[in-house]
Amino acid sequence: MSKQDGAWHDSMYNNRARVADTADYLARWAAASAQARTDLPCKLDIAYGGEPGETLDVFPGATSGAPVLVFIHGGYWRALDKRDHSFVAPPFTAAGACVVVPNYALAPAVTIPQITLQMVRAVAWTCANIAPFGGDPRRITVAGHSAGGQLATMMLACQWKRHDQALPVDVVRSALAISALHDLEPIMKSPFLQGDLKLTPQQVAQASPARLPAPPHGTLYTVTGGDESEEYIRQNRLIQQAWGAERVPVCEPVLGRNHFSVLDALVTPGERLHQLALQLLRA
Repeated sequence: MSKQDGAWHDSMYNNRARVADTADYLARWAAASAQARTDLPCKLDIAYGGEPGETLDVFPGATSGAPVLVFIHGGYWRALDKRDHSFVAPPFTAAGACVVVPNYALAPAVTIPQITLQMVRAVAWTCANIAPFGGDPRRITVAGHSAGGQLATMMLACQWKRHDQALPVDVVRSALAISALHDLEPIMKSPFLQGDLKLTPQQVAQASPARLPAPPHGTLYTVTGGDESEEYIRQNRLIQQAWGAERVPVCEPVLGRNHFSVLDALVTPGERLHQLALQLLRA
């Protein structure tokens, strides 16, 4: 296969084909998420905007002034749901954080830039409304997995005053990108994705964090599974190359983890990735 053809791009980016037990991970996430919603105090399906799918779930902090973790799910902007990712909340609420898990509309009904703006609205809602849930609106960290990693990185790059003059310039203090897509041009060349995403060169320029200027403030940690494709490993390095080590001081693989098991490392206390998330929340 040539690195220029569609089959090569599919081989690099089709994670469900690369990981034989993908269905087992997704089933386990759904079961753990249902249990989390049963076990933890939570407020579900809060509207953050007026469009279909613009809802979020909040898992409150135990005390006021808690750092806030906004977790954005993956699924290549065309699959999965916030309800599949409630399992992220328990280890972080146990560590004293308030956790927010937003939903967004899915392609092909919407474009990636439109989804990115939905996440801007979700984070803006969080900044304005999280205090009654015990969260500190000045201590927001956004984390995301896969497509959610692109969205999390875009939240750090967002020019918040252009969205709402009432917002501070640094709504998001830090971000954690997990197995993220920082340049969308290769996604446009992957036939199994492009059929739904219908990316254009203009959209690639708008929604690729590595093609945007480094934000003037904030910290990004970026990681990817050590067992992921060479393209995911390249994408992980790319954002540090684009934004510089001062803005992206952590850029590393999570050894022994694939595209799905990397989230096990996020939610397991004592794992390096879990500790990185806590560092950002506590900074």
